Amino acid sequence: MQSGTLDSLALTDAQLQRLATRKIFFGHQSVGMNILQGVRDLMAQDPRLRLNVVRNAEPGRVPGPALVESGIGRNFDPASKLDDFVSALDRGMGNQEAIAACKLCYVDVTRATDVRQLFDLYRRRVDEVRARHPGITIPHVTIPLTADEPVLKAFAKRALGRATARELNIKRNHYNRFLRDHYASTDVIFDLAAAESTRPDGSRACFRAGNEVIYTLCPEFTSDGGHLNERGRRMAAREFLLALVNASER
Repeated sequence: MQSGTLDSLALTDAQLQRLATRKIFFGHQSVGMNILQGVRDLMAQDPRLRLNVVRNAEPGRVPGPALVESGIGRNFDPASKLDDFVSALDRGMGNQEAIAACKLCYVDVTRATDVRQLFDLYRRRVDEVRARHPGITIPHVTIPLTADEPVLKAFAKRALGRATARELNIKRNHYNRFLRDHYASTDVIFDLAAAESTRPDGSRACFRAGNEVIYTLCPEFTSDGGHLNERGRRMAAREFLLALVNASER
């Protein structure tokens, strides 16, 4: 995690200049829009940060360095997002020193999700991209979390046979552990889940499930329990930019 305030960028001028020379594709839904708004917030705050943010599902059609972003796939259908991500890159980035990242959403993990199978699918798609496009650097993104919910709401969900926020956050934490264990020693990870669960004072939002510590979205970073408010989106944007800078140095 970065040091500094939520409105500051702990990045050097040289790092920001290098980032501004890259073609970046960010495929996402939902919370991804919050992160991108946070990037725009930081650009307004820090004149050193100058990124050409363009919305286009065809990154190869965007000339020159840019942060190209697009919705991919459908919420609740992570396979469709991974397929769209690969397809977008197969159509071309137009730059051999490109960076591409795919973010799944908290709604992509349901009671029926086998997170081991989901991670294996993600890993296979990454392997496909790397085999066909060795010039593309892929930083990995952990699945975002949701805030804990009131006890009565959780009780009502159980009575209706619906998954509670805690049950789903356990699954998200497990997926994120698979991703970190597999890639942390070799690749850059944008650990969105860790950022979301870490308060400005360094403490973590979490609960215990047996012998496990399960991390959750800090309530001060959200207004609806899942999406990021202004404070949360700036925090996430700072970590996103740091991951992109680290990926640009690979």
